[in-house]
Amino acid sequence: KKFSRVIAYLEPPDTMADYKVKDMSLAEFGRKELDIAEIEMPGLMNTRSEFGASKPLKGVKIMGSLHMTIQTAVLIETLFELGADIRWCSCNIFSTQDHAAAAVVAKKTSAVFAWKGETLEEYWWCTVQALTWPDGTGPQMIVDDGGDATLLIHEGKKREAAFAANGEIPDPASTDNEEFKCVLTIIRDSLKTDPLKWTNMANNIQGVSEETTTGVHRLYEMEKAGTLLFTAINVNDSCTKSKFDNLYGCKHSLPDGIMRATDVMIAGKTAVICGYGDVGKGCAAAMKAAGARTIVNEIDPICALQATMEGFEVKPLADCLSYGDIFITTTGNKDIIMYESMKQMKNNAIVGNIGHFDNEIDLAGLLKTAGVTRQNIKPQVDRFIGANGKGIILLAEGRLLNLGCATGHPSFVMSCSFTNQAMAQLEIWANKDTDKFGKKVYILPKRLDEKVARLHLAHCGAKLTVLSKEQADYIGVAVDGPYKPEQYRY
Repeated sequence: KKFSRVIAYLEPPDTMADYKVKDMSLAEFGRKELDIAEIEMPGLMNTRSEFGASKPLKGVKIMGSLHMTIQTAVLIETLFELGADIRWCSCNIFSTQDHAAAAVVAKKTSAVFAWKGETLEEYWWCTVQALTWPDGTGPQMIVDDGGDATLLIHEGKKREAAFAANGEIPDPASTDNEEFKCVLTIIRDSLKTDPLKWTNMANNIQGVSEETTTGVHRLYEMEKAGTLLFTAINVNDSCTKSKFDNLYGCKHSLPDGIMRATDVMIAGKTAVICGYGDVGKGCAAAMKAAGARTIVNEIDPICALQATMEGFEVKPLADCLSYGDIFITTTGNKDIIMYESMKQMKNNAIVGNIGHFDNEIDLAGLLKTAGVTRQNIKPQVDRFIGANGKGIILLAEGRLLNLGCATGHPSFVMSCSFTNQAMAQLEIWANKDTDKFGKKVYILPKRLDEKVARLHLAHCGAKLTVLSKEQADYIGVAVDGPYKPEQYRY
């Protein structure tokens, strides 16, 4: 049910109903799935065992903007066990699992503002609610995925400074970007009630831990420009995140999303994977394993060479349009598959994205072109039909198809990612009164990366070989690690 545009974005939440989810009757179902997920997430459960008694995050206000799934619920409840005071929203309009959101609210481990199928206006409303505690204050730390919460705070402070200097008020009509219109509307309205809301919030934040490639890219851009307002930890480039979540997670969840959405048989098809970074590597491997003839599009000569060595053809997208059956974008860039390309695809070609944002595929071009009709097949599955009667099948409106059309990555691989998130939050808070961290982007030390991996080995039935003291000395490491230099690329 769409919110009215007169809803005040910045009104402090009602403490009597400090959440908004789709259906609280789903809480019992969500709790059952949470109980199963916990067994598959040994890293987070060990974190609870190690730190739960001492409550190192006692009373710390943590805001999360990250897909509100069952796996995320286990992360939330781990931070809660460590003592945190938590508020949460999703980072994607289609990724929320409503039973997970209900389960967290029912247990009162976090205030949650998220439901599957939000409008953009609702999405940004949820972000503001998650950033705003009932007393009007903001978070002390952020768990971000894609950087939207971080973006809103930085943009808010910048616009407040301009307003203080010359009375300039943000104009939502000044941009064609629908999401940025929402951001400017929020800031414009907050200037009327509290012209220092975002400035004060930024000053109170100790740091952010960022989950994904795109959000990390934003952070490095701000660091380079000298505009980063607080410490940031790049969780994405921890090996136990990028080489596991991005690669093995996508290898699992891409075919899951395609098959749940379309029931198509992948074997015998031609799949085109746009990009061969860690996400693309996982996607290409999955399509190959499922029996698809798999082609990779790549701009980077090193990644392209890796693809050829794995047996993939490497061609530009334009060379594949007439015969590809499945097209998947994985790049984190924009304007990868445009309307002009989709016009050249065969009837019922499947087009989907597993890169973070929704701007890899030209949905706007499909929607604004005369003669193109949209046929909704089921939620997050649409067929766009041209004047000639042929069409393409677009998954999740160009957003993350593995979360829009399925349930995302499985619990075990997300335990690797989210244990890194928990470690990052602990690192930031433990060093808040030291000079260890400045207003820069940091990567978790190798010792923590190896610790995260160790926590998951027993679950896989793995047992490490132990170096002798003489062997360790020979290669210049400690018996207990770290075993590789910081610059080592696995």
